[in-house]
Amino acid sequence: MDRCELAYQLHKEGYNCAQSVAGAFADRLPVDRETLLAAASGMGGGIGGSHEEICGAVTGGVLVLGWLYPHTQGADRAGKVRTYALCKEFRRRFAEIFGLSRCGELLRARPGVNEKTPAAGRLGITSHCDVMVVTAVELLETLLAETENAG
Repeated sequence: MDRCELAYQLHKEGYNCAQSVAGAFADRLPVDRETLLAAASGMGGGIGGSHEEICGAVTGGVLVLGWLYPHTQGADRAGKVRTYALCKEFRRRFAEIFGLSRCGELLRARPGVNEKTPAAGRLGITSHCDVMVVTAVELLETLLAETENAG
């Protein structure tokens, strides 16, 4: 099962969008799956189910980036800049595909599957949040591969 399929399965099992995206990368992170899912548990539905803030699929991706490229020393300005740059680029790519990145706005706009969402098309996904989840995973995989190849 690839990461997009895994995220889709997690979402179908009842995990929120952030948990589903982050959970698909659990094998790559220095934290156990239960802790990872707990850390993302309040991030779904635009933070706490409010649908007002950033999409949970995006916040789940940001959580993964923070674990993989952490800024843990206050004086490490370069580390902070690197982490922020990766998170900003991830959100930019998501918004480039869907035109938006806030949960409620995405729910109202209901962007569907298109040529920019190949994982959703490949998996036959049409449900709104599932499209967001698998596309976020796909974007994160690409960004991580580019970052690792550049480093």
